[in-house]
Amino acid sequence: MAHQHRIPAVFMRGGTSKALMLKRADLPADQQQWPAIFLAALGSPDPYARQLDGMGGGQSSLSKVCIIGPSSIEGADVDYTFAQISVTGTEVDYSGNCGNMSSAVGPFAYDEKMVAGPRNGECVVRIHNTNSGKIIVSRFLVEEGEACVHGDTRITGLASAGAPVTLSFEDPANTRGVGVLPAEAAQVDLPTLTGASVPATLVDSAIPAVFVQAEAVGVSAAIMPDAVDAHHSLLAELEHLRQAASVRMGIAGSLEEAARIIAIPKLCMVGKAQTYTALNGQEIAARDVDVMVRMISAGQPHRAAPITVSLATATAAAIAGSVVQQCLGDGVDLRAIRLGSPSGVVQVGVDLVQQEGVPTPKILSASIVRTQRRLMEGAVCVPTL
Repeated sequence: MAHQHRIPAVFMRGGTSKALMLKRADLPADQQQWPAIFLAALGSPDPYARQLDGMGGGQSSLSKVCIIGPSSIEGADVDYTFAQISVTGTEVDYSGNCGNMSSAVGPFAYDEKMVAGPRNGECVVRIHNTNSGKIIVSRFLVEEGEACVHGDTRITGLASAGAPVTLSFEDPANTRGVGVLPAEAAQVDLPTLTGASVPATLVDSAIPAVFVQAEAVGVSAAIMPDAVDAHHSLLAELEHLRQAASVRMGIAGSLEEAARIIAIPKLCMVGKAQTYTALNGQEIAARDVDVMVRMISAGQPHRAAPITVSLATATAAAIAGSVVQQCLGDGVDLRAIRLGSPSGVVQVGVDLVQQEGVPTPKILSASIVRTQRRLMEGAVCVPTL
């Protein structure tokens, strides 16, 4: 009897995340068997938060699995399912998409001959994200039958340049069928652990997300990830607010259930633009930022800005009376809003229609440019289960 089971796999970077890329056909038909495989492959649960016995990297942005298969709907080329794997726990969460890893899906499908495309030039892959039910259009260059990785495109949070991948999220809002504002208001009050309340904006665009102003929870919007990670009472408060928002948005029926759904909603602290020093030592001037963002992903402070939450931020910025809009200065271009993240400025574009007399805009599409690279290919080994 073999001691380990080998599953064909590719390990890829997409944007500022990394994930194990698996074909649907190489996994058991019974999806109930998937969580055990994914946990073993990434090295979870690990109480030391390092995932040394697997492919994970001890951070939420490095503890991910993407499953790609033939499209199940018309108008798309492939199905893409994203799984967020808990680092320290046993949760395998399919409730939300990963925007960064979405940039790796098209090139993976092309290189694996899962989709047709030109041998040279621009390839376009229409991706059906099964988590959100939305279509993502991926455009990238190919050369000699392989997706390009070399280029001059630089993205915040990544030291190297690469070939651009343009992602267009079509009709990204309302992923759960309860509207852009699931709480039906631009602001709601969420209860804190101390029994007080904090104003929040709950938005569903690209991914369900909850926004609170950093000052409302007692910190600066320029706080850096290591400081957040060391601030245990802050993390506990933010997780409590996230769980309360989950119940308010109809994602979970109780705080206990919300605690088990780690992928959504995402939580983002926001604040007015200010000058700060990014993780790479670069000084970011307040004039180059429209709104400060500090995002929490799967219980951990994100070192950059998850793409789906960035798109949700742009949507929230367009909603009259939202906590995000209250942080903006005059003359902000909502089609190219600049987010001040710990790693630097992230710009997202939202094509929207502001409907007269309606506070919530119609989001036609949201776009962003990422880079990607195939890092390893072969098989991932998991203990025989």
